[in-house]
Amino acid sequence: MGEQGPLARVQAWRAVAACFLTTFPLLARHRVRLPKERVGNRLGFADGTSARVYRETRLGSGLAKSPCTLVVTFRLRLVRGPAHALFRAESLLNTPLFVGFPGFASKLWLADDERDRYRGVYEWNDPRLAERYARSLWRVLALVSVPGSIGYAVVPGLRRDDMIADPELVERHAPHDPAAWWRIRAGM
Repeated sequence: MGEQGPLARVQAWRAVAACFLTTFPLLARHRVRLPKERVGNRLGFADGTSARVYRETRLGSGLAKSPCTLVVTFRLRLVRGPAHALFRAESLLNTPLFVGFPGFASKLWLADDERDRYRGVYEWNDPRLAERYARSLWRVLALVSVPGSIGYAVVPGLRRDDMIADPELVERHAPHDPAAWWRIRAGM
């Protein structure tokens, strides 16, 4: 993982707009699913935090042909206490901001952790596409997030569910950082 940051504004907002327009045909053809099997499960992370899965979104089978795992984090500005429940309910409306991006396969939505951070744990098709999405999403998240709280990690060659089932697989696919906020230590 190199230097992180948003795409240029024009590039990012064009990508978000294209995603938004692509999402509606996917919804109309019933390609977007909200499976319940993983909802309620907890994921533990190497930094000592954990978070509960509150939603999953899947496009078709949810499996990528050239898989990578993408983990995104952010802290919401001005959201405290009971407002977290409102955000989780409202966040379903954010689906058009990611499901139509090229390469999207599936996403686990994680509730706020002990440090008030939210995470998304995605399976993406192609690490370059995952990176482009994360850098585009940055512009959207910056509107509602605490400055400096946005981050992402792309783990090429590893399916999301394999990474969750066997966290040691990351050692073969990603830089070694045993305390990284994105490194899953226990789950499901």
